[in-house]
Amino acid sequence: MSVIIRSSPLHGAGVYATDRISKGQRVLEYTGPRLTKEECEYLYSDTELTYLFGMDDGKTVIDGFGMAAFINHSCDPNCDTDEIKGRIWVTALKEIQPGEELTYDYNLYDGEPGEQAPCYCNTSNCRGTMFSEQEIARHKRLLRKKQKGRKKSQPKKTA
Repeated sequence: MSVIIRSSPLHGAGVYATDRISKGQRVLEYTGPRLTKEECEYLYSDTELTYLFGMDDGKTVIDGFGMAAFINHSCDPNCDTDEIKGRIWVTALKEIQPGEELTYDYNLYDGEPGEQAPCYCNTSNCRGTMFSEQEIARHKRLLRKKQKGRKKSQPKKTA
């Protein structure tokens, strides 16, 4: 595949097409050591920046090592990720022109309520976060539940 890593306005470095990429074409494989969630929590507990990719089994995480780890998030991406026979492939959602930055929606999950994962894509449908819509809804439910618990534990005001 004809791609290059260079500076990106989205976040640090990004991956750019050097040739036209056809819709549906596999662009890059997300490679790296396979770890458990527990190993990742231990290795990266004090680190903000990671290149981790969760596999469909919910147990295995790829610790990104390669060009695909530099593909940035966008709420309006030109690529998607697919797990095929235990491998993660980045696939073009549409035709990508030379010079265009490759992006996919990270759809982050498993975050703590109130945790920030800001998005800088500035697209018209930007969610403002790299968390998935399902994760945003989960965070809202947990925060509402927590707020209700606080209200119940506060003493009632008397006049």
